[in-house]
Amino acid sequence: MKTTTFPKGQPERAWHLLDANDAVLGRLASQVARILMGKHKPTYTPFIDTGDHVVVINASKIRLTGGKEQQKLYRRYSGYPGGLVEVSAPKMRADRPDRMILLAVRGMLPKTKLGKQMLRKLRVYPGPVHKQQAQRPGALAVAE
Repeated sequence: MKTTTFPKGQPERAWHLLDANDAVLGRLASQVARILMGKHKPTYTPFIDTGDHVVVINASKIRLTGGKEQQKLYRRYSGYPGGLVEVSAPKMRADRPDRMILLAVRGMLPKTKLGKQMLRKLRVYPGPVHKQQAQRPGALAVAE
């Protein structure tokens, strides 16, 4: 069997709209990562970015299962002594709910230049209003 790769040129990129209202964070993030990588297309090639654009709305209404709502911590480190910052999930939801989804998706993408390029095609909004109406994103159901 012959292995086929993506043909030369720019891939056709569609726009998808996902509503995060009452969706589980991990399940939503894995679906978004799959679309950003292009694994849903027959032209998927691991070393070429063939994925589509994704717009996520209602990020503030995302759901965490189990005890994660109380126990989950988001950590970042500045590199300086004493520079570790820990933010709990409720505080992150109150301050930057879009960042919860962004960090979850980033963890599921490749840790290379290609992964950073894929992450640029993701737009996350805390409420129901988004700025990509001109691209006419097609609504996509979140897998349960």
